Amino acid sequence: MSRFYRLLGADTPFDPTHRFVTSWLLPPWVLFGFRALISLYAFVVLFFIIGYNTARGNSEDVRRSFSFFTILTYWGLAFYFLFAAIHTSTYARTGSALLSRWPRPLQALHSIYYTSIITLPFLVTLVFWVILYDGPWFPATFDAWRNVSEHAMNAGFAFFELAIPRTSPPPLLHLLFLIIILALYLGLAYVTYAAQGFYTYSFLDPQESGRARVVAYVFGILAAIVVVYLLVRLLVWLRVLLTERILGMQGKFHGGRSKHQGDVEMSYR
Repeated sequence: MSRFYRLLGADTPFDPTHRFVTSWLLPPWVLFGFRALISLYAFVVLFFIIGYNTARGNSEDVRRSFSFFTILTYWGLAFYFLFAAIHTSTYARTGSALLSRWPRPLQALHSIYYTSIITLPFLVTLVFWVILYDGPWFPATFDAWRNVSEHAMNAGFAFFELAIPRTSPPPLLHLLFLIIILALYLGLAYVTYAAQGFYTYSFLDPQESGRARVVAYVFGILAAIVVVYLLVRLLVWLRVLLTERILGMQGKFHGGRSKHQGDVEMSYR
């Protein structure tokens, strides 16, 4: 079991140099501020959309929204940045992150959660602008803001987490979990159709797209997440190489230190 946890990125001790809660560029309190602000913005977007649609008599759209992958991943972003901000604040205040005291299964899940946050938003953005959006631009300001927030800024938030913290490249086993997440959503999409009578995405409708095209879309998205994961893993590796090995920017730590005293591991896992 210990080897399995290591493969998931949950070594013992977990995150000994505080990579999840520190940055090569920003002091811990500044990193906390950015993460908290992103979380706040994401929750404002989600709850404002719920309130706006409810006030206009579109409560059915609100209920249906919880079946859409885009919305589910946006909720995931909001909660990830909330918990990341909490962990960062506890480290900035005490020098020991709450995350480091969590049970090992939760630490492993947090590691997987991080990988999903730096990969799935890019997939959402890619699928929306390449497959779903066919123009023209949204005439209503609200619709434009909502779609930019959920289908463009989401990728920006993911890039922030990819580029700014000191995290190591995600373990290869995490790719399997990303595929499982997508497979589970595919099941949810068809359960939604069976229970509520609508397809969340038209390309999943075999009557509209044809069975062959549905299969092609599914395997195309599978290939896309593999490519996105590999590119993200490469980008994180290059960030660690550039900032730590080449530029010598080992990180900003608790108490204003530029290099954590007593670090044994200051490179990528």
